[in-house]
Amino acid sequence: MLFSQKILNWYHIHGRKNLPWQKKNIYFIWISEIMLQRTQVQTVIPYFKKFKKRFPTLKSLAQANINEILYLWSGLGYYQRAHNIHKTAIIIQNIYNGIFPKNINEIKKLPGIGQSTAGAILSFAYNFVYAILDSNVKRILIRFHAVCTNNQTKNQLDKILWKLINQYLPIHHSNKFNQAMMDIGSLICTNHNPRCIICPLNNTCNFCINKTIINKIKYKKKNTIGLLFSIINYKNMYFLKQQKQISIWKSLFYFPITFFSISKKKHESFKKKMNNFNIVINPFIHYVSNIKLYIYSHTITTQKKNILKDINQKKIWYDIFIGKKIGIPTPVHKILNLIHKQLIKKNMKKTNIRIIFCSFLKKKAEGLDYPFFTGKTGKKIYQEISKEAWCYWLQKQTKIINEKKLNMFIEKDRTYIKIKMKKFLFTKK
Repeated sequence: MLFSQKILNWYHIHGRKNLPWQKKNIYFIWISEIMLQRTQVQTVIPYFKKFKKRFPTLKSLAQANINEILYLWSGLGYYQRAHNIHKTAIIIQNIYNGIFPKNINEIKKLPGIGQSTAGAILSFAYNFVYAILDSNVKRILIRFHAVCTNNQTKNQLDKILWKLINQYLPIHHSNKFNQAMMDIGSLICTNHNPRCIICPLNNTCNFCINKTIINKIKYKKKNTIGLLFSIINYKNMYFLKQQKQISIWKSLFYFPITFFSISKKKHESFKKKMNNFNIVINPFIHYVSNIKLYIYSHTITTQKKNILKDINQKKIWYDIFIGKKIGIPTPVHKILNLIHKQLIKKNMKKTNIRIIFCSFLKKKAEGLDYPFFTGKTGKKIYQEISKEAWCYWLQKQTKIINEKKLNMFIEKDRTYIKIKMKKFLFTKK
């Protein structure tokens, strides 16, 4: 039996046919395909339903404010996708009179849409004969043919896999074939512990028959970065700002940030030391694309509401009991939720305030919660720099980043900021 016929037979019995975007509506199919990029179906479903309810038409999406789109997208990750669908909606509304194009070359010109996504949109909306090559389909083809991935670039490998999938794509029911391939890849031919015994291709698959070891594509090692959130509190309101220089959370609102170099060994050392301090939020790890973030936080209570002025940034005081419809990254959501739970406990004990002589302000003031830098610099900041002084540095840091257009995910830029920090905090005034 032919490869494609086995796939179609499996689809008729086991394929997913009741997903909320399987309605032959190209607008909803497009939204779902963007959401499904690098994200699992079960994760996408609740986000898609909320999105569909708020933006039932392409026109309503084109007229929306990006902050509201990011609010609904918060937690789904890869936020550039949200920016892309907003840009695309505006383009279609203005250039195509609100009608989604049917030509694949025109669709590929739209923001965030490549060959595979364009093919998926037209296949599921109109049953046009276009193949899909997402990560699930790639995995099936690599295993089935025992494709050697060693010493091949991503482009070279994709060229081989596109040729294979186009050979298998049937003229009739290509949309069902595409859906089945993605379903088999995500439910059966999984990345770890594939369920070969129930796979429709198991009799002819090289991986299943010969237990061939398929070399995985070598991706870049994750970039490891330390991140300190300064949680500034004013009467149960928390200072958040919108920083467009940080690409991973573009146009989202979050606490003021300090970046620093970190390693797993340093992180474990930090955690042990921090057990001796009054920590409101424990350190945790968060992954963003190819970046591993070691996230720390410290709290600063202020009596002033007009801190950290910057005309180039949008900033708000976020009321933790009321909330606001804005885009917030997952780590910030996590911290705000933890703070909220802590605040509503009536039996909360007040933490001991640590008073130091601040060498920057030349007076006694409340010290930082714990030393978040290693070495002599970290120790000196902990012993001599107050929370109020740290707020002044955060304001200066933001100005430097914006003026110099620094990228805090680059080591040399973090080093530059660290030098400026030491000079700002400890140079005699």
